[in-house]
Amino acid sequence: MRKELRLSGSGGQGVITAAIILAQAAVDEGKEAVQSQSYGPEARGGASKSEVILSDAPIYHPHVRQPDVVLAMTQKAADKYYKDLHPDGLLILDEQLVPNPPAFAHTIRIPITKLAVEKAGRKLFANIVALGALVHLTGIVQFDSIKKAVANRVPPHTVDQNMKALQLGWDAVSP
Repeated sequence: MRKELRLSGSGGQGVITAAIILAQAAVDEGKEAVQSQSYGPEARGGASKSEVILSDAPIYHPHVRQPDVVLAMTQKAADKYYKDLHPDGLLILDEQLVPNPPAFAHTIRIPITKLAVEKAGRKLFANIVALGALVHLTGIVQFDSIKKAVANRVPPHTVDQNMKALQLGWDAVSP
């Protein structure tokens, strides 16, 4: 098994943190994982992407060539980062922030940010909502593994809200 994933959005949306958490969950399960990131010169608001490769075997080439999954949290990210998505891959979009979805066969639209604001209490939790949905849709790691990785990465006083956000994302989709 080798899966290449690209999580994208704008700076400040937490896609890099989400990718780090996903990679950690995979490592905790005994998988190999590589995570890389890039973002524009702006600390917040600029283009941001993080890529993760997960495998059962050693990873010798640590760059995503053709992602199996692309998560896009903004229209700009969707337009820019889905183009090399594998034809059988999965494009996951934030329903409100990507009003003009690219024409791609396997697209899932989820109200990620809306769920974060209305159900978890803050836009800050959108990345964790997205992570819950991504894990449910792909089965790339076990739910218990992603829960543990989230709990170990977020500030202690936000663990309960992050667990709620993760569950909201999980519940928002069916595999």
